[in-house]
Amino acid sequence: MLVGAVAYDPKVVTIWEGFKSYFEKRGAPIDYILYSNYDAQVEANLKGEIDVAWNSPLAWVKSQLMSHGHCRAIAMRDTDRDLTTKILTRKDSNITRLTDLKGGKIATGASDSPQATLIPLSMLADAGVIPGEDCRVVYHEVMVGKHGDHVGGERDAARALAAGNADAACVLDANYTVFINEGTLDPGTTRVLASTPPFDHCNFTVRDDLPEERFQRFVELLLQMSFQDSEVRTLMELEGLKRWLPARTDGYVQLERAVERFKFYA
Repeated sequence: MLVGAVAYDPKVVTIWEGFKSYFEKRGAPIDYILYSNYDAQVEANLKGEIDVAWNSPLAWVKSQLMSHGHCRAIAMRDTDRDLTTKILTRKDSNITRLTDLKGGKIATGASDSPQATLIPLSMLADAGVIPGEDCRVVYHEVMVGKHGDHVGGERDAARALAAGNADAACVLDANYTVFINEGTLDPGTTRVLASTPPFDHCNFTVRDDLPEERFQRFVELLLQMSFQDSEVRTLMELEGLKRWLPARTDGYVQLERAVERFKFYA
């Protein structure tokens, strides 16, 4: 079975070489193809050039749009569920609600980042502050095409807020903690203005017409992968999970609405 993944970091090679060995030892050999961006991977999956795509949430939404709903999500990480994004402001700011951002500058990650751009900007629009009309959006275009997998754009957004070059910044909840711990944001200098409702992140995507027997064993072995197994523990740590779970798709509603609202794939 052929799996597609996006090479957003050199560690991706280490991860998939390790996973390849794991599956081969259990009688279900796989191989992988690395893509430089998610658009190419989505197209390859829909053309049948790969069997399974390790997709970002935006790549999942695009897969569904291009296939008219004829794709399936089959597995995801435990850490792909129930994420939130924080819209931050400086602690000494007089901004106390989202509507106070009218006329202000909002720092975001890359323009194709679900968590650091599309979802929080859609929440802002829900509050009556239309991005690009009622406020200025300052995108930090790091590795566009990789859908925000690289946190550099979010880090730059946080730096813009800290430097006074933005009135607010959008960062993933977990990254907010990272940015404080690493010194990008000084402790006590920022506060959370608003949090998005929970949403989901990556999943393994297959086409509807792919026979289930083609990927069933892959999913079984994926779900059996144990964090206590020394053979794969380091790989799971690199991939940012402790357990694989069956996929669900109800956590993509916010992103689907954002993609439609901003005509992202118009």
